Amino acid sequence: MAAMSAKQEILRRIRSARGDLADQSPGTTPIPRGYQVRRDVPEGLIERFRERVVDYRAEVDVVPADGVGAGVAGALARLGASRVGVPAGLPSSWLPDGVQVHRDAPSDPLGLDALQALHAVVTGCAVGIAETGTVVLDGRPTCGRRALHLVPDAHVCVVAASDIVDDVPAAIARLAPAPGERAGPLTWISGPSATSDIELNRVEGVHGPRALHVIVVRD
Repeated sequence: MAAMSAKQEILRRIRSARGDLADQSPGTTPIPRGYQVRRDVPEGLIERFRERVVDYRAEVDVVPADGVGAGVAGALARLGASRVGVPAGLPSSWLPDGVQVHRDAPSDPLGLDALQALHAVVTGCAVGIAETGTVVLDGRPTCGRRALHLVPDAHVCVVAASDIVDDVPAAIARLAPAPGERAGPLTWISGPSATSDIELNRVEGVHGPRALHVIVVRD
């Protein structure tokens, strides 16, 4: 018999200590979800989302359904971005004329040098959270892979008003994969990337874009 690894030994001891779960296979134990998963959506959900995003030093524009292209154009102009990366599934109507568009396709992904040369990236999102001012990207065709929205220095994120939920449990419920589907990686973004050193000096752009511009699209 092959020697048991340290990890296997630790798991064996845990299962032995938890005799009530000893006969259950990993992943089959039901997870209790007694917490509140949905609240009545209050009035002013979009405005609360906008206020929380701004609290994180991000820019926010609210545009009508036919104003996405103009909103993205304005955001890119303010960022001084003319070389833009986008995921493969981003609608062309969201992109203004006069910018160099580099599509990041699964079959032909942009390399690290190409990503670093971009002025900004434009993506959609899976869900926005009003309570925390967070946007969540899940790898869908309008979101793209993680490297695309973490390497460039600026991120323009388009959020449909119908995709804004009140709080984190509501977002988790929406992001849960359908039965039989495999969950993909999620990127949770609350404002531009920032950290601080031991003297509490704020430094931006360490773990992702130093500039975030959110465009909320009213239905």
